Amino acid sequence: MTDIQMDREGRSYSRRKFLAATGAAGALSIAGCTENTGGDGGNKRVIVTGSSTVFPISDRLSEEFMDENSQVNVPTDPTGTGGGFSNNFCPGDSDINGASRPIKDEERQLCQDNGVEPIEFQIGKDAVTMAVHNDSPIDCVSYDELAQIWSEGGAETWSDVNSEWPDTKIERYGPPSTSGTFDWFGSNVIGDSGSHVKNYEKTEDDNILVKGISSTENAIGYFGYAYYRENEDKLKALEIRESEDGECVAPSIEAAQSGAYPMARPLYIYVSKESLEREPVYNFVEYYLEQSSTDTITDVGYVPVSDEQEQSNLEKLEKQTS
Repeated sequence: MTDIQMDREGRSYSRRKFLAATGAAGALSIAGCTENTGGDGGNKRVIVTGSSTVFPISDRLSEEFMDENSQVNVPTDPTGTGGGFSNNFCPGDSDINGASRPIKDEERQLCQDNGVEPIEFQIGKDAVTMAVHNDSPIDCVSYDELAQIWSEGGAETWSDVNSEWPDTKIERYGPPSTSGTFDWFGSNVIGDSGSHVKNYEKTEDDNILVKGISSTENAIGYFGYAYYRENEDKLKALEIRESEDGECVAPSIEAAQSGAYPMARPLYIYVSKESLEREPVYNFVEYYLEQSSTDTITDVGYVPVSDEQEQSNLEKLEKQTS
């Protein structure tokens, strides 16, 4: 038996001890909570909300988990990071919230006000992708140019940013303010130089963003790398340089993993500690964390965590119910 197998045996044994200790009283208590359990049979339901970027991972793993555990239902809903926290997770109506940025202080307070304790796990890394129409003559942009394009009161035409670019109106597509990707981009690219432009086509459905950019000649938009990789024949990903004299780097799993790509960022899931007392939730989260270091994450279009991060996550998970 390998060390990993032994460790998983130990975790399973610890989990069995926990379930035995909670006993019938715990089962009755859980049965009384109907907000996120779906009534009859709801204890075998695991509700996942949150980031549209994390959604492809959660959706893939939920399907695989349900294939192996047919008695458990794991619905997933791409509500956006902030929308998931404020409308679902912190009110106690979902068990897990995907997030493309860390939870905010006000969200953590909202959770606390509702008796929800969020447990954070990093489950991968993304390369935020800035895309344009396939026929666009633009290949690389700097952070400063992106700030001009995406700031309120900034550039209106491409030539406003660079005189060598087309003298045509910029058509923008992006996530709404409830999105973690919106928050990350505003904080890390626009920064203190301005605020994110308000007048643009916005949606949590990244596939709609892809469709809009690919069908609009003067368009630009941004979303998680997985959505670009799935549609790379339909639109062009811009190379990014952090400074004007920096190197242009294309988004890729390898560049995000090495840190060469400027717009790489971590991805998370947040799990309700109370929900972990339900065996289906615990088992799904354990499965999720075990898969987060595998090629499954790469297949979806993101960077897996290291074996060390996976092990740290699993140890953190076990401590929640020990």
